[in-house]
Amino acid sequence: MIVLFTDFGLNGPYLGQVENVLYRQAPEVPVINLIANAPAHNPKAAAYLLAAYVEEFSEGSVFFAVVDPGVGGDRVPGVLEADGRWFIGPGNGLFEIIIRRAQNKPRWWEIRWRPERLSATFHGRDLFAPIVARLALGETLSGNEDFAEAPLDGVRRPDWPDDLAEVIYFDDFGNAITGFRASTIPEDVELSISGEIIPKADKFSDVSPGEAFWYENANGLLEVSVNQGKASGKLKLNVGSQVDVRKM
Repeated sequence: MIVLFTDFGLNGPYLGQVENVLYRQAPEVPVINLIANAPAHNPKAAAYLLAAYVEEFSEGSVFFAVVDPGVGGDRVPGVLEADGRWFIGPGNGLFEIIIRRAQNKPRWWEIRWRPERLSATFHGRDLFAPIVARLALGETLSGNEDFAEAPLDGVRRPDWPDDLAEVIYFDDFGNAITGFRASTIPEDVELSISGEIIPKADKFSDVSPGEAFWYENANGLLEVSVNQGKASGKLKLNVGSQVDVRKM
């Protein structure tokens, strides 16, 4: 299957234009729109979000992963293979956490192919989507002049932490997803965000309506929520808001 992970948004033509390319070039391959509102212009936050979702997709899945504020610039377009899954997009750090958490050694190919029509500002439609379709149909990269295997070092971000102590995403309920894996957080800690101490709970019904709490969400990340409310508004949060975890 093809999996879409972008900051394109659901409004406007961009997602539809990409889906049109995929439908024309790989009409029998199912397309799953995983996230269309990834943190805009923010490959770092998006890298932690993407990594939290990939394991539920089977080997052979092909990810159209594009959060690309440097489109048309000097970042390298490429293909990452990690644990049997394929990721096509910009080499701007978006795949750093995928690479870091891979069980087997990942491989990276620079995309040498260029279409006749290549907009300077929409590589998603003109460059990445056709490559996604080709890989989803089974095209191989070895010995293929359209791709050049290259060292991973050029697309790595070794200075980024293993877990990001920031809000990285809001769902439509106003829940604040962070870049922390909940499994990395010891029991004897307290969490504060926006200057407030937030208690831990297992589920929404464990707290009163209007009360904020944090918990391990369904994809293993630390999430801050308000029962029957919006953490984004109540706690005045934004993408990038800092999360402080400290021993009690």
